[in-house]
Amino acid sequence: MRAYLLTALLLLLPLVAPESEHCIIKREHEKCMERIATHDPSDDLDLVCPWMWDNLTCWQAANVGEVVVVNCPELFHDFMSPEDEMGKVSRNCTEYGWSEPYPHYVDVCFFYDNSTKPDMYYASVKALYTVGYSTSLVSLTTAMVILCRFRKLHCTRNFIHMNLFVSFILRAISVFIKDGVLYAQEDSDHCFTHTVACKAVMVFFHYCVMSNYFWLFIEGLYLFTLLVETFFPERRYFYWYTIVGWGENPTICVTVWAVLRLHFHDYGCWDTNEHTALWWVIKGPVVASIMINFVLFIGIIIILVQKLQSPDIGGNESSIYLRLARSTLLLIPLKRERLVFELGLGSFQGFVVAVLYCFLNGEVQSEIKRKWRSWTVNRYFAVDLKQQRHPSLASSGVNGGTQLSILSKSSSQIRMSSPWPRTPT
Repeated sequence: MRAYLLTALLLLLPLVAPESEHCIIKREHEKCMERIATHDPSDDLDLVCPWMWDNLTCWQAANVGEVVVVNCPELFHDFMSPEDEMGKVSRNCTEYGWSEPYPHYVDVCFFYDNSTKPDMYYASVKALYTVGYSTSLVSLTTAMVILCRFRKLHCTRNFIHMNLFVSFILRAISVFIKDGVLYAQEDSDHCFTHTVACKAVMVFFHYCVMSNYFWLFIEGLYLFTLLVETFFPERRYFYWYTIVGWGENPTICVTVWAVLRLHFHDYGCWDTNEHTALWWVIKGPVVASIMINFVLFIGIIIILVQKLQSPDIGGNESSIYLRLARSTLLLIPLKRERLVFELGLGSFQGFVVAVLYCFLNGEVQSEIKRKWRSWTVNRYFAVDLKQQRHPSLASSGVNGGTQLSILSKSSSQIRMSSPWPRTPT
């Protein structure tokens, strides 16, 4: 059970990574320059202390003796816990110009001056989630090949699994594309990148992430429907599942967000989210799907407990229900606050899904074993026939009777290794 709880903790990847300190500072600097440019210089002729940008905060012009008080810069919000209150920093305008900030940023803004630690931290997280997405991509692709290869595994349940695998694959690919566009070079200035291609990449990224969440929701909905309804048309349901997972919901939400972003906040590459209202166009449906999945999970657990307590349920059917409960627990993403959990461990969720839904699936393992036995038998016959047709066999004294005995021996071995019971004659 602990393993399943740990798996559930891995299932949240944030829709966007937190904005880097470099971008926040550059954006605040740009705002400060705009305020200075729009301000009338003639109003400041008598002021001793002019407008100033100190690489962290914008200070408006003041006269001697005036004290200007500002809030701690937005940059330091990430260093705060929810219980902390943002402090204030002040500067005094003297006849010699601006004084030093008091109290200092280090004292009131929860800032620790260690410039190398954040860079190493973000580099480590990026390396971790790159390995995670690569592992997930390989395992999911392998799982897709297995489910597509064996026709006996073609059913509605596995078709839903395959669509979930594809959504995880697209999610990993979109992350790699996004990183390639935004961070192609270490010294690239992506904070003010606003090309159409860059914005299109972000739209594709959000679409892939939303589709992934909706297919997680569909997995839970399908299991719940499977337990509640005795008979239901799976193929018709699968048609609507496809529309919900790939078409209507993610397409509408991402399109609305892109249009609103274009008209109200067309800033940079759309990789930052300052306006909470616009961000909820995408975040809202995702949170709703997670909450509904949680409700479905509770309902499924109640139904499974009732079925397991029923005397009519056999051991084989009981194991099936337990396997359903294990799979359903995987569908509930639990939000974590730390970046290493959100980006790092969350990137391995595709690998976990492939293992639980494919590699540990009893039907998949049986089909692989059957295919391996069939391949071994065919290879044995191919080698045997090759030996019969080889001209050296005649010169070595192998007669027809010996060859018949070889065939008889091989066929008896095949019957003994066959998984199917023999009917009495």
